[in-house]
Amino acid sequence: MAEAQALVAEIEALGHRLAAAKASIERRFIGQDRVVELTLAALLCGGHALLVGLPGLGKTRLVDTLSTVMGLRGSRIQFTPDLMPADILGSEVLETAADGSRAFRFIEGPIFCQLLLADEINRASPRTQSALLQAMQEREVTVAGVHRPLGRPFHVLATQNPIEQEGTYPLPEAQLDRFLVQVDVDYPDRDTEKAILIATTGTEDARSTQVFAADELIAAQTTVRRMPVGDAVVELILDLVRACRPDDPTAPAVVREAVSWGPGPRAAQALMLTVRARALLDGRLAPSAGDVFALARPVLTHRMALGFAARARGESLGTIIDRVAAQVTRVEAAA
Repeated sequence: MAEAQALVAEIEALGHRLAAAKASIERRFIGQDRVVELTLAALLCGGHALLVGLPGLGKTRLVDTLSTVMGLRGSRIQFTPDLMPADILGSEVLETAADGSRAFRFIEGPIFCQLLLADEINRASPRTQSALLQAMQEREVTVAGVHRPLGRPFHVLATQNPIEQEGTYPLPEAQLDRFLVQVDVDYPDRDTEKAILIATTGTEDARSTQVFAADELIAAQTTVRRMPVGDAVVELILDLVRACRPDDPTAPAVVREAVSWGPGPRAAQALMLTVRARALLDGRLAPSAGDVFALARPVLTHRMALGFAARARGESLGTIIDRVAAQVTRVEAAA
């Protein structure tokens, strides 16, 4: 009983800190509450986020602000077609000492940080994109046969231009699956854009203040994992993820006809973590079914693929996920 009360107090205290962090972020990144919420949720879960949107919507500004507010040592890589893996990871150079002796010295690349902004990640070649795979999964890189750990915590926030734009390379499925959530950054509404104009075209730019430190973020990530999840929510996560796989017996007709492949177990893990983070950001002590449905698109969209015929018909994964979620809800209610 005492342990449960201590956890409740810990969750409530963390909720207050997160509210202060959101307020500090929104002083520089105006509006787009859902974008801020999803990105913060990714950090609280110890994961990575893929921010998808057209240039000029503030994605880079958001990541820079997060680095300040969360107290993380940030680094930025501008991905271009001629970027090489060594430009990200670092390389060994042969140095000659004053006595004439020679030895290799490793020069760290920009990936050795705590919060990495991979800007326009899909403008680099697939070979360079794959340099991030080991780092995102294992929090270390291997250069010249030596395993080199990265910072703690380590998060990648990557921005991606829509794949229809010229000069982009689609990210491979294995790398997409390593992003906890996909955050779609859309145009702001009129009132938000007016507030942005007023706030950013004056003589002074709004400043954000640090609310967390790196070790405090690590402690918060542990708290998120300790948050209880009810059996009904766990079953709902499993039902939703499995129904999005075209070869699963529970998959509805729309999935079997339109989807080439569906989400794997990592998607269920991501939902299990992010529903906790969303509840925490909302000031609640446990996640609900509403959290599962609210996070279905961000967690599942980049882990699924439409078939050729479905793309030709103009179908979208977001709409299919919504239909699957509605059907799962009806089944749950009938049970």
